[in-house]
Amino acid sequence: MHMSASTGRNDRRLRLVLKLSMGLTTAYIAGTLIFGLRAHSLALISEAGHNVSDLLAILLSFLAVFLQARPANDRKTFGYQRAGVLAAFVNALTLIVLSGWIGISAIERLQHPVSVLPQLMMIVAAFGVLMNGAVAGLLWRFSGDVNIRSVFLHMLGDTLSTAAVIAGGAAIRFTGLMWIDAALSLVIAGMILWSSAGIVKETFNILLEGTPKGLQVAEIRAAMQKIPGVLGVHDLHVWSLTSESHALASHITIGDRPLAESRAILKEVNHALEHHFRIHHTTIQFEATDCSKAEGCCNPPRMVESDGCGHSH
Repeated sequence: MHMSASTGRNDRRLRLVLKLSMGLTTAYIAGTLIFGLRAHSLALISEAGHNVSDLLAILLSFLAVFLQARPANDRKTFGYQRAGVLAAFVNALTLIVLSGWIGISAIERLQHPVSVLPQLMMIVAAFGVLMNGAVAGLLWRFSGDVNIRSVFLHMLGDTLSTAAVIAGGAAIRFTGLMWIDAALSLVIAGMILWSSAGIVKETFNILLEGTPKGLQVAEIRAAMQKIPGVLGVHDLHVWSLTSESHALASHITIGDRPLAESRAILKEVNHALEHHFRIHHTTIQFEATDCSKAEGCCNPPRMVESDGCGHSH
């Protein structure tokens, strides 16, 4: 699998951003845990735990980016493109577990309130808003990929939750109501659960080779059948290699045509798939008549396969 110069530069920038993100997150985890214990604030301690999951998420994403750059081979014919999808799936599952732990701890704290130091909460959380906001901003330009988007949502959620900690610290300082800290932790747990559920759903669909998000098989079939010379489309399969890379395999009935006409039809089909559905990797089998059984046709099929790069064989 050939990597262009621009893709290589983009990967290097992404790796640099992920390394910087890991450094900033590690420093913030240490500070949040130390000062959270001093302030007796479950909200701050929850933030430290959340940021540990962020650090693991960034590390997994970094490893996935490294693996995705490896070329395809005879054992991995699609390369390691789904490494990022798997990393995002694991990241999201760890977030769901973390949200459960925070929720249980918050309920216990509501039953047995603990005195907290709101001013220290606010100071530490202010640093968290700056750090998480900076990391989220760096990752935003790369968030088209589900792997990076899972990390981006981690950091964006942290930015919002640390901002909520500042508000909670101010409320505790002016009202003296210590239960606000636990209630705030419940809100943070809910935000974590909501953001991770979407990632689990999307990555699970990719790993099960479901129809890509935003695509409808009926619409794809209709677009293919509009191509002049196409008599029918069947045995149509569409799936994702990554959140941004889709593949298609299908049988197309075109009647008994010369090879030159078949290639012209193939070119039109691939153009429609790329232009309307962003499907670049296709394997298309042309047939003179419809298959009556999945295992074969009445007439020997003519194989015309596209590699997504404008070549057919």
